[in-house]
Amino acid sequence: RNVGSSQFKTIEDDLVSALVQSGCIPENHGEDMKKMSFQRCARTDKGVSAAGQIVSLKVRLIDDILEKINNHLPSHIRILGLKRVTGGFNSKNKCDARTYSYMLPTFAFAHKDHDVQEEVYRLDRETLEKVNKLLACYKGTHNFHNFTSQKGPKDPSAKRYIMEMYCGEPFVRENVEFAVIKVKGQSFMMHQIRKMIGLVIAIVKGYASESIIERSWGEEKVDVPKAPGLGLVLERVHFEKYNRRFGNDGLHEPLEWTEEEEKIAVFKEQYIYPTIINTEREEKSMANWLNTLSIHDFNSSAAEMQANSKNSKNSSDLEGSDGCDDDSD
Repeated sequence: RNVGSSQFKTIEDDLVSALVQSGCIPENHGEDMKKMSFQRCARTDKGVSAAGQIVSLKVRLIDDILEKINNHLPSHIRILGLKRVTGGFNSKNKCDARTYSYMLPTFAFAHKDHDVQEEVYRLDRETLEKVNKLLACYKGTHNFHNFTSQKGPKDPSAKRYIMEMYCGEPFVRENVEFAVIKVKGQSFMMHQIRKMIGLVIAIVKGYASESIIERSWGEEKVDVPKAPGLGLVLERVHFEKYNRRFGNDGLHEPLEWTEEEEKIAVFKEQYIYPTIINTEREEKSMANWLNTLSIHDFNSSAAEMQANSKNSKNSSDLEGSDGCDDDSD
């Protein structure tokens, strides 16, 4: 929610409004969300979708609660489930990992020296293997200061732990081939995922050498391109420690997604994937962004980078996070 700003309507605004209208929370709780101990687990930017977000709050357990809330929500926002949790539960603090996906047209991986017809391009096995070899380099704990803005190499919060990252098998939609990259990590900083993917695309296309990944974790400033926001989806938020402690105590249920799995798959097919595909076709966000890769300097030294950044301050750094921002720490 953008408090004090009515310029942008958010999912949280619609959700709180539906909670009031359905009678789950008193009206004054909508204006002061602290009263219902409201907390969202992760934050998603404009243009970023969520398929498995969680919020925690105190509600009146009215009959047919899910149905009543959903009746007051637009069709592209759905409450899929409700679980009773421990008294002091906070969805942001108790979350110990997040999984994001990034859906992109596979022509993003075509080498820069090849003339590519976007609708005809199909990803070959060798290129997919190269993509996955590069994505696997991110696994483990690294200093990701080059993958976000306003963080220096000595900032301890720039160190992040990535559990897995891979690209799945490609598939064709509306004549264009797409693939989905999955990444699971403890938490992510502003723009981190988009920059991790942007750098891999730059390497596969032949703009940067593979050694740049290793170099980016060092102290020097590296020019890391940021892939478009379209295609990024918050897939799941994980509560593994909470589940081990309270999931089988006889009073609480584990916070898992098994029952909602089918509903989530249907929702993605109905709303998320068509939005990504249609917007990509209309606005060509990936194709336009790929044209900007040639102006990045992947070999410059830290001193040159600083001189360049003083001359041109990138306004896009004012966007929100890839989903969780630093408030996920």
